[in-house]
Amino acid sequence: MAKIEITKTELVWPGKYNEDGTRKEVPRASLPFQVIETVNESRATREAKKVGRQTTLFDVWEGKEGDTFEEGWKNKLIWGDNLLVMGSLLEKFAGKIDLIYIDPPFATGADFSFAALVGESEITLEKEASLVEEKAYRDTWGRGLDSYVEMLYKRFQLMRDLPTESGMFYVHIGWDISHYVKIILDEIFSSDNLINQIVWKRQTAHSDAKQGSQHFGRIHDCILLYSKAESYIWNQLHTIHDERYLRTHYRSVDPGTGRRYELADITAPGGATKGNPYYEFLGITKYWRYSKQRMQRLYDEGRIVQPSPGAVP
Repeated sequence: MAKIEITKTELVWPGKYNEDGTRKEVPRASLPFQVIETVNESRATREAKKVGRQTTLFDVWEGKEGDTFEEGWKNKLIWGDNLLVMGSLLEKFAGKIDLIYIDPPFATGADFSFAALVGESEITLEKEASLVEEKAYRDTWGRGLDSYVEMLYKRFQLMRDLPTESGMFYVHIGWDISHYVKIILDEIFSSDNLINQIVWKRQTAHSDAKQGSQHFGRIHDCILLYSKAESYIWNQLHTIHDERYLRTHYRSVDPGTGRRYELADITAPGGATKGNPYYEFLGITKYWRYSKQRMQRLYDEGRIVQPSPGAVP
């Protein structure tokens, strides 16, 4: 095998390089999409199409997808191998996607069967793994970590070309595999473009102690957040309280800033007040952290120094 030229730190696995030492290219097949179902189509419309003939998968396909979301790409659910799907999307949407969020399977096994309840009865149906699922397992996890990392690596390379220059990329992954995934993301997106590793606590997190575990609780997953470039879209995550909530929980409004303070006249255990009290002290009227009595005591003890004339409070 030819010598592999590695110029920076990277994760290497069997199959990443060709026999001649060159990096394997990811296939970028561009395949046409077929419309199978239109969700907002009325039942009457669907029934009318069935009259007098057998319907096919192409009955609602008109070949008019268009180039923009408004022309047919908004709220589209695409079914298929995402490697082929992304290769097809690159033709029209390379450099046009603002955000990609992926949740690849992890810590999975070969058993894809599951039981489902039928209606409100106690009858269950067992869904066995299909041939497609069994083949997908062999292709994806047949070589363990090697094939899993290779599967992600190919898809990350295609995803790299889809976002805009200000786009962002979220990867939800298990704690036990996240360190490998981060290395290949650093290689493709650059470690300089890592914004955050977000710890996502599981809703049903517990220590597993009752199950006889011999380890600390496995209670979280990771979300790795990358940007495509230094300048990226960021919207501050917060929700503005509605007026009803403000009237119920707040009374004081700081003039000029609009800052709201909690009720100052509710007494908590021990005599402390809930919220910041508003009063005048040493010629300054504002919301203070402590009660007026405590402020006076601190002043008398010399722990508060009166500002000199002209000083900014």
